[in-house]
Amino acid sequence: MAKFTFNMPDIGEGIAEAEIVQWHKQVGDTVNEDEEFVDMMTDKATVPMESPVTGKILEIAGGEGDMVSIGSMLVVIEVEGEVPDDVAEESQAAAEAAPTPAPAPKAEPVEERIEIETSDASDANEALTADPDPAPQPEPRPAPEPSAQAKVLATPAVRKRAKELGVDLAQVKPAEDGRIRHGDLDQFLSYNGGYGAAAKPRADEEKKVIGMRRRIAENMAASKRNIPHFSYVEEVDVTDLEVLRAQLNSNRGEKPKLTILPLLITAICKTLPDFPMINARYDDEAGIVTRHGSVNMGMAAQTDAGLMVPVIRNAQAQNLWQLANEIARLAEAARTGTAKSEEMQGGTLTVTSLGPLGGVATTPVINRPEVAIIGPNRIIERPMYVIGADGVERIEKRKLMNISISCDHRVVDGWDAASFVQALKRLLETPALILVD
Repeated sequence: MAKFTFNMPDIGEGIAEAEIVQWHKQVGDTVNEDEEFVDMMTDKATVPMESPVTGKILEIAGGEGDMVSIGSMLVVIEVEGEVPDDVAEESQAAAEAAPTPAPAPKAEPVEERIEIETSDASDANEALTADPDPAPQPEPRPAPEPSAQAKVLATPAVRKRAKELGVDLAQVKPAEDGRIRHGDLDQFLSYNGGYGAAAKPRADEEKKVIGMRRRIAENMAASKRNIPHFSYVEEVDVTDLEVLRAQLNSNRGEKPKLTILPLLITAICKTLPDFPMINARYDDEAGIVTRHGSVNMGMAAQTDAGLMVPVIRNAQAQNLWQLANEIARLAEAARTGTAKSEEMQGGTLTVTSLGPLGGVATTPVINRPEVAIIGPNRIIERPMYVIGADGVERIEKRKLMNISISCDHRVVDGWDAASFVQALKRLLETPALILVD
């Protein structure tokens, strides 16, 4: 019998430590060679660790949420016979290796660097759609037994909602394909007396903030603590834009269906050259603003683990269909946890949308060290006074959407932010210009 110490390896991201997210094995369990035994989280991604040997776990580095330094002991395993030399040498090399910081990604087009003198240099969904308002969320009640939930076909999101509402999915009538969707759940609730007037209050629950949720909390706190935010909101008439989108979709062939997001990103990219202060990153410590030539567009995406922001590289060089493909690919990668580290960093500007939940206006938090974030809100239909081609004023039903922008007031002036949004508004309200090179 021999003891093998598996040291936390440098997983190639230039990090000094990683967080324990979930143990798949505990002390006393047997782990097989190449079997995943723990998930570790870096600043950008969750990485499963595989055992290089088969044996019994004698010791682990800590509990979920604890940090483990690169090169330090992660787990001790008791193995039969001797530990293979190559395995022992690899673990020893991990203990002795010192991680080196990865260089910051460089944008291809020319970038402008501006030094800022300051007395204190210290220290983002789904694609926007025109869906109607969702049903109001009810007060939760105790969840049913898990066994009842497992007998039906439903997505994780539907199961989670049913659990929070205390609904037994086995009692819900599914669609023709046998799968229960949110609409089926809504119908069940409406025909069964709402959500139960006599529901018992749910017990208090304490949950440790770890993994992606802790990263989000730390990043948001740092952003609000260090950045003096200001927001500006403008109403945009997207009636003609929606007509254009429908026309493009009707003739798309094998191409992906367009949401409004690729059109919005294209319009933003066309507007940014006149407003370089928006597409920038601010290095607090060095007091330097880098105005980027390329647009690496962050796209806030909601996942079960929390909000993630994958990055569309060189968005200004992609057409509508390429953007639609990339948006779908990155959103799926974020939701499934398969996004690569390099796909989660290097953004120069972020778009965040709550889709049909977008509300009237939002004040999004900037994705530091970027200096601005844009939030399209829900599209609604409303009567408006318009002047026709004949010069006669009339009332028409129009589709309207508010555009919100939050900016770092150390770098972006209110006049610049308002001017940028007004230029973006003119482009969105004359959508044919979006397709002109």
